[in-house]
Amino acid sequence: MSTFEPVLTSNITKENSHTLDFYQSIGGYSAIKKVLSMSPLEVIDVVKASNLRGRGGAGFPTGLKWSFVPKDSEKPIYLINNADESEPGTFKDRLLMNKAPHQMLEGMIIASYAIGCHTSFIYIRGEFYREYMLLEKVVAEAYENNLLGDNILGSDYSLDVVIHRGAGAYICGEETGLIESLEGKRGWPRIKPPFPAIEGYLQCPTVVNNVETLSCLPHIITRGADWFQSIGPEKGPGPRLFCVSGRVKNPGVFEEPMGIDLKDLIFEKAGGITNDNKLKAVFPGGSSSAILTAAEAIDVKMDFEELAKKKTMLGSAGVIVMDETVDMVHACLNIARFYAHESCGQCTPCREGTTWLVKMLTRMVKGRGTLKDINMLFEITDNIGGLIDFSKGSYGKTICPFGEAVAWPIRSFVEKFKDEFIKYLPQEKVAA
Repeated sequence: MSTFEPVLTSNITKENSHTLDFYQSIGGYSAIKKVLSMSPLEVIDVVKASNLRGRGGAGFPTGLKWSFVPKDSEKPIYLINNADESEPGTFKDRLLMNKAPHQMLEGMIIASYAIGCHTSFIYIRGEFYREYMLLEKVVAEAYENNLLGDNILGSDYSLDVVIHRGAGAYICGEETGLIESLEGKRGWPRIKPPFPAIEGYLQCPTVVNNVETLSCLPHIITRGADWFQSIGPEKGPGPRLFCVSGRVKNPGVFEEPMGIDLKDLIFEKAGGITNDNKLKAVFPGGSSSAILTAAEAIDVKMDFEELAKKKTMLGSAGVIVMDETVDMVHACLNIARFYAHESCGQCTPCREGTTWLVKMLTRMVKGRGTLKDINMLFEITDNIGGLIDFSKGSYGKTICPFGEAVAWPIRSFVEKFKDEFIKYLPQEKVAA
């Protein structure tokens, strides 16, 4: 097996990697020249053939998403770059914006051309002020060199890019909540259908793609769909940025092929567990994924299908590692507090259920819980997130997947570390 060479992050350690001069010196924007000689349908077909799946969390096939946009739309078509990276344990998009912003921008131009978009947005997390200022310069550079604006590189294709700063709401990472926010409204997710590809921004056809997803596009165009498919598993190929944090010696972003063993990420790439402690549990896909026990974590590959078999998900590939010193009840309460704070309040199950979870877990850590509370935690997570069947999909009870993002991790904590929850109960109540 050949050694994997980084693709998206191959030049991030080099000086001035964020500049246009540097990017063009390594062949940057050559993909645009190739794309402009192709038809939009041909570009979509190449991306479909590559089987690129979204890197934002859902893992939906990118080319298929593009194909849903009406070909004969009388309304304007929009592309939104989702740079609102807010999933706990995830920091890959920020790295790409800082170190390889023109790679992302080239991907935006490719995607915009493919779907017939002439106005595109970068919706960037409000706290990313440094990245926002950098992207302002990057976009200005592109305009100055006819990579954006009217008649790009002498073609008949024109594109404008607008940068919009969010206000730090987790829910605006969900594409319809993001669209509502971009329209100047409260970031409340929409009921689907209609899906954004049919009725999105300003009720016009809209595609929302993630920073990492867009950054893959120049490489797919220049190297071909077969090259991309040759990296990792067939159903979800390509390079992937894995964010490893928590109780590891060498936390960071690691670019590896999809399907890498989770144990290799933790023990080889991230240097193993802090102080050589024992591995206890892992979030494989950010805090909205169900946790894996140590036994599960050392026997799973980091791809969509393999993690689904373990009843969790790859999500944003934010790997959060917990060792033997972590109190799982307190960790569960910490997660519950986050989601209670970030609930948009639109749906009753989330708005009320997340608050109940925090109250119950707080009572438990203070030694005032009962065995009934443990059963009640299961009942509440079912009421928030609905039934979970990873072979058929999930059946949430909320407008957006936020309810499932709350229910899966909380429920997995209680299921897999129930003994720790019981230890917090007064012993006379346990005996009773």
